[in-house]
Amino acid sequence: MTYLLALDQGTTSSRAIAFDAQGRIAALAQREFTQHFPSPGQVEHDADEIWQTQLAVARECVQKLGSADADMAAIAPNIAAIGITNQRETTVLWSRETGRPVAPAIVWQDRRTTARCEALSPAERQLIQSRTGLVPDAYFSATKLQWLLDNVPGARRRAEAGELAFGTVDSWLAWNLSGGAKGSAKGGATGGGLHVTDASNASRTMLMNLHTLQWDDELLALFGIPRAVLPRIVPSSGEIGATAPDLLGAPIRIAGIAGDQQAATFGHGCLAPGMAKNTYGTGCFMLMNTGGQPAASRNNLLGTVGWLAPDTANHPAGQPRAAYCLEGSVFMAGATVQWLRDGLQIIRTAAEVEELAASVPDTGDVFLVPAFAGLGAPDWDGRARGALIGMTRGTTRAHIARAALEAIALQSADVFAAMSEDAGLPLQELRVDGGASRNNLLMQMQADALGVPVVRPHAAEITALGAARLAGLAAGFRFDEQALAASQSAAHRFEPQWPESLRRQRLARWREAVARAKDWARG
Repeated sequence: MTYLLALDQGTTSSRAIAFDAQGRIAALAQREFTQHFPSPGQVEHDADEIWQTQLAVARECVQKLGSADADMAAIAPNIAAIGITNQRETTVLWSRETGRPVAPAIVWQDRRTTARCEALSPAERQLIQSRTGLVPDAYFSATKLQWLLDNVPGARRRAEAGELAFGTVDSWLAWNLSGGAKGSAKGGATGGGLHVTDASNASRTMLMNLHTLQWDDELLALFGIPRAVLPRIVPSSGEIGATAPDLLGAPIRIAGIAGDQQAATFGHGCLAPGMAKNTYGTGCFMLMNTGGQPAASRNNLLGTVGWLAPDTANHPAGQPRAAYCLEGSVFMAGATVQWLRDGLQIIRTAAEVEELAASVPDTGDVFLVPAFAGLGAPDWDGRARGALIGMTRGTTRAHIARAALEAIALQSADVFAAMSEDAGLPLQELRVDGGASRNNLLMQMQADALGVPVVRPHAAEITALGAARLAGLAAGFRFDEQALAASQSAAHRFEPQWPESLRRQRLARWREAVARAKDWARG
């Protein structure tokens, strides 16, 4: 049997998942890795630990595809291709000679460059938004990379000399998978492995022109980024290279790369304009397919490349074409539940939150605004901070737990209201995935806050499936499309239950709470 292997590198764990031709999971492995918080507002990862955990789960997953005593070299030929999907915007800078990072990776949640973004002039902000589709923010990679070049001793000089390589996590994995510092020069870097990124990840750096799909010289000059440090932009679906022979038993084609949210959109089958999905992970990410041209936002949403690939899985021939999306991001979704567990310690496990929240009929007019890392779309306030408001002596941990779940749904409703207005397309239904989408109470809250049905498909691991399908297109792998369609049909459909008057009232009250949290961290 032939498989596709998806490497799903997330914010808190590295996973590997093998799919068969029916889109079924044949093997899965996962390992968490360490989160580092060196100062308030700063979040870092050890890029070496990311690579080691990703390699470990890839090997474990390959081994699970064979018998207990099978050698990986005998199993690897059954894997048609590898697709990479990854946490986006997280910034890695490493030595081409040694293959080692020169500093910790700066995670997408990190806010250390907020002041740099705020210092941009109106003309510079307009340039960035018109070229990239992005609202200038510390969330994206450009100012993170600029910070590393300016603060790591010798980094700028070495980068200008071509000695350093920048990449988001997809680039870091592709480099190491293809041999790293011991690899060939396939990626265009002398003495190094593949130094590439795909168009979906490049569109999140604040350095790529959304219209030309190339690095933009004016933006590079604005942020002081030498072109020599950048990866080559490649299609999301295409022959990119191969793994080093000693890693997984034999060389395996690397044929797909997409940022995690774009991969999830592709995995959901949101291939037509107007189709939308929400992934509930550490953050909450909504994408709506807007077709073959970028859509300008009037509501501080993001224009982004969905993927650069053949039109559909049914028509893989021909040159890749770009599909664009509007995106809105909520920084704290599953991470809000983690805060209840690790910060407030009012639950022992994340799974307990649903039962606790359901033990009260409502929040008692308590609102939690989880702006621990600022606010994303549509507010984009890097100085907002978390607020818990409306408490009385009668407030219990159950009310706080329910307010935390409702905050996830209400933040998402804000984004979709803006998205529907920008796209000129009313939302008909929302397709959902991610760990928190298994929380039935949260999904009902989401349907109520949106006023439209929420559809949770049968298929699990939609993000990894999207990466696998992108790789499969390039490798000539043929999925059973009927089986895939069945897996993407609704396993559960949550219909809205709130009267429209109540929905409007709750949304208005929520916006009052958000206003109290904005612009709090002024110093």
